Amino acid sequence: MDSNLTYIAERLTELTAIPSPTGYTKHAADYLVKTLTELGFAPGISNKGNVLVQLGGEGNPLVLASHIDTLGAMIRSIKDNGRLRPTTLGGHQWRTADGENCTVHTRDGRTYTGVVLNTEPSAHVADDKVEQVEKNMEILLDENVITKDEVLALGIQTGDIIAMDPRTTITESGYIKSRFLDDKLSASILIGFARAVAAGEITLCRKVSLLFTVYEEVGHGGSVVPEDTRDMISVDMGCVGADLGCTERMVSICAKDSGGPYNYDVVSDLAAAAKAAGLDYAIDVYPHYGSDVEATLTAGFDIRHGLIGPGVYASHNYERSHMDGVRNTFELLRAYVAL
Repeated sequence: MDSNLTYIAERLTELTAIPSPTGYTKHAADYLVKTLTELGFAPGISNKGNVLVQLGGEGNPLVLASHIDTLGAMIRSIKDNGRLRPTTLGGHQWRTADGENCTVHTRDGRTYTGVVLNTEPSAHVADDKVEQVEKNMEILLDENVITKDEVLALGIQTGDIIAMDPRTTITESGYIKSRFLDDKLSASILIGFARAVAAGEITLCRKVSLLFTVYEEVGHGGSVVPEDTRDMISVDMGCVGADLGCTERMVSICAKDSGGPYNYDVVSDLAAAAKAAGLDYAIDVYPHYGSDVEATLTAGFDIRHGLIGPGVYASHNYERSHMDGVRNTFELLRAYVAL
């Protein structure tokens, strides 16, 4: 891998290691501020927790946005038997988390490990299969607790955050496997993009800012952007599956998702830039998807909008991508800001 891709892979490993379910993103935001400051930029954090940094350039302002909040859960209640009943944060699929290790984060800063299981996980005991839906899931703490009072004595309470283990792995063949590639993979790409700008490897032909949002998974992450924004590209995950053309080794350009079509000219310009640069790309329609930039439009901003991202398979699951998809996404960003 070249130095930019190596840097992106390193940032991904660090970023996925920082728990940041929606509503619990301060540590991930602080990491971004520290990293971007070390690169020579001056990032700021908004009241809601979004991180914004201007990279440079003049005229025709463009915002490139990714999100650092992830799926996760919160304690809904503590059961009489000492187990925790969860409630989801974002579009979490419990069937993908059955058997996953997790960590509970208390409001006074303590952490406790545990495991996510359904209410009867033993094949040697269950008379009937338990459906893996939220009401049948629970968190078993790795503590000697069998009553509600014993859990409360640990300082655990309703409203505490439950974060799933990411299990991030990058293989020698370039495959990236982890929870929360949506959207920490693209956030890492944008950090790598900032590094390349700081090093003088990328020329900005317009004013470019990066926006890292913290409430995308619940729909309002990108609801506020700089007032002068003309264009905004959501750099999120590209969908892979069914009748879509994108693979894990490509960059995906979204023409339409559940929120409607993306700006026709922006999509066309992105495709033309990818083609001219000789990149492996696909234009796709995502049937069940929404992005930060749609929240921006809903909030009333008069912008042109687009969406790109590296191909990610098994979204909202234990996800998989490839460094080739990272490379193609990075190079498309380089080509687009040069237009």
